[in-house]
Amino acid sequence: MTLDRVNRGEKVEIVSIPDPNVRAQAIRLGIFEGSQLICAEKLPAGPIILQNRMQEVAVGRRLAQKISINRI
Repeated sequence: MTLDRVNRGEKVEIVSIPDPNVRAQAIRLGIFEGSQLICAEKLPAGPIILQNRMQEVAVGRRLAQKISINRI
């Protein structure tokens, strides 16, 4: 499953970020393999807002489609 399919309020764990360029972008945002995040908001046709501890990060749909996750 990819990050773009998550629903608001779900807790997810990042499984893999296969593209090295995407991985570098995600790490800058505090998202890496093994991270556990909560979907704070999913805007229609817009970004997915992830909560990582006390920080919220908006991830664009195209980037989210490249990040594999597991629901927790």
